[in-house]
Amino acid sequence: MSVVEIGRGKSGRRAYALDEIGIVPSRRTRHPEEVSISWQIDAYRFGMPLVVAPMDSVVSPATAIAIGKLGGLAALDLEGLWTRFDDPEPLLAEVAELDDQAATRRLQQIYAEPIKEDLIGRRIEEVRAAGVSTAARLSPQRTVRFYKAVIDAGVDIFVIRGTTVSAEHVSGQAEPLNLKQFIYELDVPVIVGGCATYTAALHLMRTGAAGVLAGFGGGSGHTTAAVLGVAVPMATAIADVAAARRDYLDESGGRYVHVIADGGMTRSGDIAKALALGADAVMVGSPFARASQAPGHGYHWGSEAHHPDLPRSARLKVGTIGTLEQILHGPSTVPDGSMNLMGALRRTMATSGYSDLKEFQRVEVVVTPSATPR
Repeated sequence: MSVVEIGRGKSGRRAYALDEIGIVPSRRTRHPEEVSISWQIDAYRFGMPLVVAPMDSVVSPATAIAIGKLGGLAALDLEGLWTRFDDPEPLLAEVAELDDQAATRRLQQIYAEPIKEDLIGRRIEEVRAAGVSTAARLSPQRTVRFYKAVIDAGVDIFVIRGTTVSAEHVSGQAEPLNLKQFIYELDVPVIVGGCATYTAALHLMRTGAAGVLAGFGGGSGHTTAAVLGVAVPMATAIADVAAARRDYLDESGGRYVHVIADGGMTRSGDIAKALALGADAVMVGSPFARASQAPGHGYHWGSEAHHPDLPRSARLKVGTIGTLEQILHGPSTVPDGSMNLMGALRRTMATSGYSDLKEFQRVEVVVTPSATPR
């Protein structure tokens, strides 16, 4: 990796965004229907390498069930409106009617309502009752307080997700979450992140996590780079975390930790490139905020949008383009890669000659720095 001199006192690595990467077709091609895009993490097998991001504008119990029945996995945000209110639908409709200037302040007010432990159990049980796999998310700050309610409700996959999660959080204010001890004592697989460097990923893998989130998530409207100055382009982040997975596999004597790319993917081509760079699966939100069933009513926001002291995301108008099934499996009515995401992935793999996702991680890629940014 080339190092660039920024000035006499500082140098930095050249890092790449997904827009700067291209997938190279091979000499062999396949029929798209002969390509497998199935993904298994721990004991749970899915028809596609997809986790829908835990965002209130995207995942409700009803959409989690629908996505599960379509072959994917949706993570419910246990710090969202569905665990603060018995019926958040009127509030979701209100958020969709707000003007841009009022949206952030009103989101802060709505999310000031306390999380109710009984609603955590009820929401998970609602999804479980439909016969699909359940995933639920807490932030590291609230995991110790609420995890028992999550486990008691029978969650299948526990997601600990923040903008940046480390295995060595230092705090003089409160006892930090000991990830290694916490994960060891749980009987369910844990996905943890985000992280964007080799070293941070390796430390998270050593905690016993089943999966690590590569990237900062936050949704299309996240402003983390502007507010905090924190940014690592996704292509480089994914490749670095995938390298940590390879080295941890050797270090641990064969324990495989899944890399789940999280953030910066809005089109089918982004998903294919993330997998080509070494991700086992992707976590995406904004494409599904455009579904007719999405609880955001054509608007999209992440958990950072309602932070009480330092919001780092904006509510975005994304509109509505089709059903969840159309966005996942087609048919597509637009040529921009926002629909039939899994059909496009099959075709990319078929064009490059690979029959399954693990093989596809070996595909040749090129750097195309002249690509037009979105």
